[in-house]
Amino acid sequence: MWEAFTNLITTILTTIHSFCGDWGLAIIILTLIVRVLITPLMTKSTKSSAKMQVLQPQMQELQERYADDPQKLQEEMRKFYAENKFNPMGGCLPILLQMPIFFALFSVIRNVEAISGGGASFYNIVPNLSVGPSQVIAQFGWQAAAIYIFLDVLFGVLTLIPMLLNTQVSADPAQQRTSRIMGIVMAVWMVWIGWGLPSGVLLYYNTSALWQVAQQQFITKRVMAQAKAEAEAKMADQPLQVDVVRKERKERPHKKS
Repeated sequence: MWEAFTNLITTILTTIHSFCGDWGLAIIILTLIVRVLITPLMTKSTKSSAKMQVLQPQMQELQERYADDPQKLQEEMRKFYAENKFNPMGGCLPILLQMPIFFALFSVIRNVEAISGGGASFYNIVPNLSVGPSQVIAQFGWQAAAIYIFLDVLFGVLTLIPMLLNTQVSADPAQQRTSRIMGIVMAVWMVWIGWGLPSGVLLYYNTSALWQVAQQQFITKRVMAQAKAEAEAKMADQPLQVDVVRKERKERPHKKS
């Protein structure tokens, strides 16, 4: 099944290449097609994130109230999610849908290299899309690897920027600081991972991340603001309700005279 999927992506990429005439440009076009297709899911994910921020205080209240009763907490959280029509995993779907294509590109790049006879390049900018910085440095030195190193550093930077933009929506300074530290650590880790990735894979990720940054700046902010306003209005009409079980009052035994 996985081989059939990678063959499908190879066929799509080859078809795009037949129109544009360049493998690097074909990867960019493929990335844009994927991003356009998942845009409705990204919008839904953004609304889910906005709703999560609005519901967070009520969720924390439930967690504190039932801290000593995990089973009751789980039951109340399920009820809370159902009443507010909220899926905590809703924001992960766009990322999960993109991951198979990201991993398939490792095999697709090898297929493309075989199809092109080893000449898969991005015009004269990236001579070989099937190799990464570490391989080029080992064979040709640091100067020849400049563009590959740039793609790898960009890989880390474009991982960091969306995370920094997300911290702006939080009013908690401690949470903002923690998010920034996590973003920097993640960016450094991505640069380390990208050191050995094929440049074609880096090109796909960087194009996708640039789209995401642009989307956050021009679309996501408006969608999130509207979704938060709607969620806050709904929560104002439906305050948190918690089931409280009262113990039955027993009559005191009468003293015998």
